[in-house]
Amino acid sequence: MSASDPQSGIENFGALPSLPRDEGGPVFAEPWQAQAFALAVRLSGEGHFTWKEWAAALAEELKAAADRGEPDNGSRYYEHWLATLERLVTAKSLTNTAELAERKEAWADAYRHTPHGKPVVLSRGPSGL
Repeated sequence: MSASDPQSGIENFGALPSLPRDEGGPVFAEPWQAQAFALAVRLSGEGHFTWKEWAAALAEELKAAADRGEPDNGSRYYEHWLATLERLVTAKSLTNTAELAERKEAWADAYRHTPHGKPVVLSRGPSGL
């Protein structure tokens, strides 16, 4: 993939271990899963990491989960995707663990204070996230 062509190479989903998909491409059970997927695609397309690097990091995360005895039934695939994304963006200094923790807490707080059935609105934090 290159920054000028964010879609090049993305069609090769075979490089992604255990990607939940159907004949049309990736499938998602929750909106956050699609958002995490899209964020990884975008960051790779912008040149922050290669798709090959992404696939290797995800495979490493999935192997670590298997080594911990987690079932390989696909139910936690995007949790591993998100963990891989967090690890890569901190390794690449796109953010840091403190900013991630701050944003997660802001999300949890917004979620707790949003009436049922209403969209969760998360304002930008002090770090601009």
